[in-house]
Amino acid sequence: MTACAIEPAADDADGAARPECTITADGAYAARLALDGDSWFPERWTLDGPEPYAVPLPGNQPEEPGTEVQPMGDGRVLIRRLADGRHTFSLLYPTGPGTGELPLGAVECPDEGSRLRLLPPAPGGERAYGLAVGRRSSAVWLVAGGAFGPEHLAEIPGRCSGGVWLDHTGRMLALDREVGGRTKTVVVDLERGGEVSPLLQIAADSDDRLLLADPDSGLLLIRSDAPSPGQDRLGWGVLGSMLPVRFPECLRVPECTVTPFAIQPGQVLTPESCAVALRVDGPLGSWLGVWRPARRRMHHLPAPEGWLAGAGLWTGDGVLHLPYATAEAPCGLARVPAPSGEAGDTGRAGDAGAEGPVRDGTAAGSTSDTASGEPSEPDPPNPVALRPVPLQEAPLGRLVTK
Repeated sequence: MTACAIEPAADDADGAARPECTITADGAYAARLALDGDSWFPERWTLDGPEPYAVPLPGNQPEEPGTEVQPMGDGRVLIRRLADGRHTFSLLYPTGPGTGELPLGAVECPDEGSRLRLLPPAPGGERAYGLAVGRRSSAVWLVAGGAFGPEHLAEIPGRCSGGVWLDHTGRMLALDREVGGRTKTVVVDLERGGEVSPLLQIAADSDDRLLLADPDSGLLLIRSDAPSPGQDRLGWGVLGSMLPVRFPECLRVPECTVTPFAIQPGQVLTPESCAVALRVDGPLGSWLGVWRPARRRMHHLPAPEGWLAGAGLWTGDGVLHLPYATAEAPCGLARVPAPSGEAGDTGRAGDAGAEGPVRDGTAAGSTSDTASGEPSEPDPPNPVALRPVPLQEAPLGRLVTK
């Protein structure tokens, strides 16, 4: 038997940086690996109280830097370790001055070069899933919340990456599957034996990945090279709509990587009005972008000091919560109201003192729409109610617009 390699913690298969902490789907808890001198240890954050607070969960020995942790809905923390050629899973919880640990079992990956990583937190917080990627196929595992330890749920031909939940029940999982040198997003139905159906196929020769989805509105954030072959661009669509995927010019920032990480929930009938938070990584560091599909500009805001980059969530009324850690505030939560989108409004940052000028890839105060000199995209269509169309019957439009 050959052990699986540890999935790098720095970035995902498509090159996007991974967040420095993980937040439950309901925003109640977060977990990360924290550093004490040269030693790594798990840490749980409670976010749904009056003030956030952290609980350290150190084990008998320091953790490896590539160890993964994920918060569960009941406040326990799932940990994945590589030991003796196996990926072992345990639930950690505070017990007075110490840390309790409930072993869950292990997953073996016999194929050389196989990788295993945790999928994003599932809705409900009662279950956790892992994705094992081999040379020719990928497997979805239930690693926490099952009756008898890790359970193999689905085997998918091809090498898969990503992982986005499309509903509030944890049934429909979207994965980016590479087959024949092309990457397309498929849906895995975990209640029908892992049945696979296509979701995102913009053009025959394009690489199309799903980065983010909001189950309430159906808003999808997509990365694809369909409009610019050989060059990835960010786009958006609506699940169940036959309208084409759109690729706004304002989401292009020269010499920077732009990654969406949170969508405002609760906008059931108006996906175009959802606020989207984006992480912008460039030569000068990382900062925030805030954008709505109905607007033709992206607001660029300085990130709070110590931001756990790539981590955050929206409230239903449009306030972005960003976890941060500094020497003075080792467990903090910045609150950033969404810019209204009106002319001259640059937005503001909240508790972390992150107020400052608008930043973008050119000059402070300018907007990305006009920086390239290209014409702005036409106004989006009027909001359309999302119909309950089964996912396997609701492909996105095959056309693309610049």
